[in-house]
Amino acid sequence: MFSQNHQKFIEMDELSQKKVPFFFVIDFLGNNVEIYNEKQLEENSLIVDFQSFSNTKKIKALDKKTEWKSFPESLESFKKGFENVQENIRLGNSYLVNYTRKTKIETNLSLEEIFYHSKAKYKVLYKDFFVFFSPETFVKITSDKIFTYPMKGTIDASLENAEEVLKNDKKEKAEHYTVVDLLRNDLSMVADEVKVDKFQYIDFLKTHQKDLFAMSSEISGNLKPEFKGKIGSIMQKLLPAGSILGAPKPKTLEIILKAEGFDRGFYTGVCGWFDGESLDSCVMIRFIEKEGNQLYFKSGGGITHMSKLEDEYEEMKNKIYVPIH
Repeated sequence: MFSQNHQKFIEMDELSQKKVPFFFVIDFLGNNVEIYNEKQLEENSLIVDFQSFSNTKKIKALDKKTEWKSFPESLESFKKGFENVQENIRLGNSYLVNYTRKTKIETNLSLEEIFYHSKAKYKVLYKDFFVFFSPETFVKITSDKIFTYPMKGTIDASLENAEEVLKNDKKEKAEHYTVVDLLRNDLSMVADEVKVDKFQYIDFLKTHQKDLFAMSSEISGNLKPEFKGKIGSIMQKLLPAGSILGAPKPKTLEIILKAEGFDRGFYTGVCGWFDGESLDSCVMIRFIEKEGNQLYFKSGGGITHMSKLEDEYEEMKNKIYVPIH
């Protein structure tokens, strides 16, 4: 879906074939691709905290109570894009669309404090620009095997039998099946013997506002010979990430650009760390961006023909949290 001759993807291939460690950040549309070695991360005020790599500094404990306010758009405003999406689904142009919104937030925390005190599998601080704390892996590559872990479907963990309810919710289930199918197809472009190893397992996400359960699956395959050691070519083939776009990809992208009415930028793009042997990458969700002096939180969810307006509006608002506890 990206331009076929993107110089940066070629550069990523060259580095990974030489087994040179690097960090990369790719925006949603693949227009901006940034590549850094470990030294350049610091020079460019990028702080990364992954399970596989971290360049964080020691900092002192947070000595203030977190203040956090969000100002979601009205249901009426949310409804405009939502109806546009559902109309396209009715017409058969798409069967899953990830519809996201941009919400004004106010907090007494700086982006740096949010980065250091939030808890998540993947965190990145891009000084004075954005911070994210993502629970979602994009792909992992190790010994020529590629893995992906689509996460679709969340529920308030305090609800009675929340895990069971989530697993059996018709709409969430359909959405999860669709994304698993989409990512299995995506992986098949770069890998052989693609299979679903684990289906619909539940992750627990603790947040300042409320605890959530999220549903994930694990898919794996063996890299095709022509993609071995070529991180750039793999990314170029797989992006944008299916879990935050929808299916089928090209048409769904058109629908999103029209319905959302804002530029996602780096939100829902991907970033990753290649250590010279293995790759760990994530989808940039749970994302706070700074524009001037104003902070915005970008969040959303998958829309299918079964989606109900009020539920989707609530889900979008539920995801506006910071996991500081």
